[in-house]
Amino acid sequence: MNVVLAKTETANATSDVIAVARDRLPGTGKVADLRRQALEAHQRLGLPHRRIEDWKYTDLRVLMREVLPLAAAPDAEALKRAAAALKLHAIAGVRRIVLVDGVFAPTLSETSDLGKDINIRTLREVLEAGDAALQAQLFAPDNSDAMVALNSAMMTDGIVIEVADNAAIALPLHIVHIASGAAPAAMFTRSLIRVGKHAGATLVESYIGAEGAKAYQVHDSLIVAIGDGARLDHVRLIEDSREAFNISSAVVTLGANAHFNTFGMNNGSLVSRYQAVISVAGEGSRVETNGVNLLNGRQHADTTLFLDHAVPNCSSREIFRAVVDDRGHSVFQGRIIVRPRAQKTDARMMTRALLLSDEAEADNKPELEIFADDVTCGHGATTGALDDSLLFYLRARGLSEKEAQALLIQAFVGEAIEQIANEALRELAISAAQRWLAARG
Repeated sequence: MNVVLAKTETANATSDVIAVARDRLPGTGKVADLRRQALEAHQRLGLPHRRIEDWKYTDLRVLMREVLPLAAAPDAEALKRAAAALKLHAIAGVRRIVLVDGVFAPTLSETSDLGKDINIRTLREVLEAGDAALQAQLFAPDNSDAMVALNSAMMTDGIVIEVADNAAIALPLHIVHIASGAAPAAMFTRSLIRVGKHAGATLVESYIGAEGAKAYQVHDSLIVAIGDGARLDHVRLIEDSREAFNISSAVVTLGANAHFNTFGMNNGSLVSRYQAVISVAGEGSRVETNGVNLLNGRQHADTTLFLDHAVPNCSSREIFRAVVDDRGHSVFQGRIIVRPRAQKTDARMMTRALLLSDEAEADNKPELEIFADDVTCGHGATTGALDDSLLFYLRARGLSEKEAQALLIQAFVGEAIEQIANEALRELAISAAQRWLAARG
């Protein structure tokens, strides 16, 4: 019997996008085979929809509807617009690495004088160089998720960072994703950072749009490997255009006695989804994941975290805060899995949402799956409005209603922001929150 796979219109459209872009995708041989397998997986699955449990709150068939064509390689005018945007979002005291429309921009980046403790290459270089070990790691995320599979099939460029054993990288590494706004298009990037044994580094990722950039799509993926005794601090800042889509994923693996501290703030893009799979694979490791959504208008932001405790004597903490105004929609899904061998696990998760209007929505879904009996685990979720008695107290002392609300909101999100280890980056996040509050009507 012959079986024919019926493709949806969306799947056919995605195939057309990939067919047009094929000549621009780096890598041949094994890489091309892996891309083909990923494409076939995406075609089978199609865009995620609400009947898939992990995507029940973020139906891309309704919200996004289609995958846009691959963005053209940036020309001189696009780089000029990107440079102007970069000035507005500059961060002092970091080493900047810039991707414009999904392509590495050497003229806007600071990759000289790296020293012997760190090696930085582009994804295109690695895929075309034939480094089998690195290529295998870059394609390590499986194709069970449709958007991860799409990223594997279409990834055009990105950054590969290797930190040597025992190295302490003092200067934070800042990967900046910029949409130049040349035309509505999609960018497909994948980056990898490997932190050697007993090493330490800080990685910052920013997503921004140049003036005039509107309805573009960001499809990004990050792979992280943290060696034994190493530490990585990770900060994500989503400040995309208010008409943009940002679909990002991360796969993180920790060795023994490793430490991963990550913070994400989202106050941009129309629709965003960040999903991370964090595997605690070495004993004595610690994970801290913290996030803040600041949403208004019709913004939709989804944070989905899967934390897998596979070995004993590890700990994790998750703190997530959402402030939602107008008709915004915040989603947090957190699943902690404790495997049978992972005795003495200490895992806790708390998510809180603050709704500033009657039409705002927050969906919080914390989950625990525990298969070990000697553990300390807990989770909690709350949703509510600003406390009227506290507002009255502050207003009675001379503050306007807007000032009183801003003070309470700052205190609400402060617990998550305070977990950022780098003081300068912590102040940056606080400033971003203050700007959002100041812009409220």
